[in-house]
Amino acid sequence: MRVFWSGNIAVAEGALRAGCKFFAAYPITPASDLMEYMLKRIVDVGGVFVQAEDEIAAINMVIGASWAGVKAMTAT
Repeated sequence: MRVFWSGNIAVAEGALRAGCKFFAAYPITPASDLMEYMLKRIVDVGGVFVQAEDEIAAINMVIGASWAGVKAMTAT
C-alpha cells in the first residue's frame, strides 16, 4: 500500500516509527504542520508533547531529554 504525505508529516511519522518519545516545539512556519501532527500522534506511542515558550526552550528540553536517554526531537 502506498501512502502519500507532505514532507513535514513524513518527517514526523519517520521519527515516531524510529522511536521518538519526546517532542518539544514552538509554533512557527513552516514547522507548524509537523508540530500539530506530533501533538495528535505522539500519545499513540506513549510519548510526551510540550509546546515551548520559544525556540531556545524547545531545543533545551530536547537536549535534556536526549541526555536522559529518550529519543527526542524538535521542529522549530
